[in-house]
Amino acid sequence: MERRYWLIVVVLAVLAAGSQFLLWLTRERPNEQTFAGPPRSDYTLTDFTLDALDAAGQRTFQVSGPRLDRRGDDGSVFVTTPDYMLIDGGGHPWKGKSDAAWVNKDGTLMKLQGHVEMHREPGSDGKQVDVVTSDLTTWPKDKKMETAAPATITQPGSILRGIGMRGDLNDKALELLSDVHSTLQPKRALRPAE
Repeated sequence: MERRYWLIVVVLAVLAAGSQFLLWLTRERPNEQTFAGPPRSDYTLTDFTLDALDAAGQRTFQVSGPRLDRRGDDGSVFVTTPDYMLIDGGGHPWKGKSDAAWVNKDGTLMKLQGHVEMHREPGSDGKQVDVVTSDLTTWPKDKKMETAAPATITQPGSILRGIGMRGDLNDKALELLSDVHSTLQPKRALRPAE
């Protein structure tokens, strides 16, 4: 009986060790590629101006600022407190500022992050327009933009406020998506006092 007892103990010990080894082999392993922190930059620029051109050599946007970081892993750039200029379908500049900007490698997508301001000077074919919003995504080559954040559009004689905005600079169209409120000034209030 003593021999049989020790044989059972050894077999159970081997089975327990074998099952622990199988559990160890099939365990869920943490991702070895876990990355903490921002990607490392290929290079940085300070006090720079960058012009992005389309296939025809026409400027689609310009961005300048105190610092640009180019990320080596995907070729995108990150800009700190940029001043930027987008060109609409009529060739008119829309100038603005934001807290930060990210531009993909091809220059087809630019995300203006944080507080965003845009301004279009009046021209022969359009009025002055001011836009204030946050986290604005733009497609400079397609001349389109979009945000889900609150936005304010100011033109002479009117102020429009709403949640979410889409814009097509080819058609010079800005659309507020929901909860839209407007303030209109009468024309006589626009005339200078005599």
